[in-house]
Amino acid sequence: MKIIENLSDIGRLSFPVATTGTFDGVHIGHQKILSDVAAQAIARGGSSVVITYWPHPRFVVGKNGNGLKLLTTFDEKAAFIASCGIDYLVKLRFTRKFSEYSSEAYIQKILIEGVGVGKLVIGYDHKFGKDREGGFDYLVANQDRLGFEVQEIPRQDIDHVGVSSTKIRNALNSGDVQTAMEYLGRPYSLSGIVTKGEQLGRKIGFPTANIYVPEDYKLIPSDGVYAVMVCLEGQEYQGMLNIGMRPTVDGHDRTIEVNIFNFERDIYGLRLGIKFMAQLRKEQKFPGVDELKQQLERDKAQARLFFENKQ
Repeated sequence: MKIIENLSDIGRLSFPVATTGTFDGVHIGHQKILSDVAAQAIARGGSSVVITYWPHPRFVVGKNGNGLKLLTTFDEKAAFIASCGIDYLVKLRFTRKFSEYSSEAYIQKILIEGVGVGKLVIGYDHKFGKDREGGFDYLVANQDRLGFEVQEIPRQDIDHVGVSSTKIRNALNSGDVQTAMEYLGRPYSLSGIVTKGEQLGRKIGFPTANIYVPEDYKLIPSDGVYAVMVCLEGQEYQGMLNIGMRPTVDGHDRTIEVNIFNFERDIYGLRLGIKFMAQLRKEQKFPGVDELKQQLERDKAQARLFFENKQ
């Protein structure tokens, strides 16, 4: 898949079949649309095109994004879109000026002059242009004048899966990573840089890698202990991960710490990927470090049992 950041670089494509949206999370509802676009492009001997926006529109027109946290960084989103067989991903920079485009200006500048759309595939509730004034009805009414085909994906084809990015965010905010996995069609994931911590885990026999996630807009699941898969340099390892304030040792900052099973290596400064498989428990405060260590032993046994049952 080729990523286009300037529409002038896209060139002349053979019958582009396109869709447009933010596609945060690229969940199974999105995947249905993207796979359909890819299949139609192949059938027509054309190119499949996804038009998306960065940064997320709410970060530009909302007040500090109204607290929005995203399921995917742009790179993550691009990788998931590519896995659906899409040929081109158009990354439109969303600005205040762009948000003022009328629906007609959007159609002319982006769809016709920019991409040269042959067919546009959109969800039943997709809106575009200033104040979300444009939609399927407008496109159909002006189809002959605009010069491209329009297809709406019916409500029943999307809603029967009961999926939305909001539902996934709500699940993760409650620690329900398995519901999120069901909606995404894969485990929820994040990545970050390994940084030096206080090394308290090492002192009680549970060395951990502290993970710093540089993208502050990325959604971090709720505080608790999780069974996770850890991805490092193309290899995957089992582990357990804690998110929270570490109340037993009077922690003052929210941290993300992962104990990688059967692993001994200096990995400071490297980027780790984390796939959330199951929540083992919520974070809690113990009377002392000894009680914490005993619980960690139980957590590790529970995580190992989870992975054994997954095989």
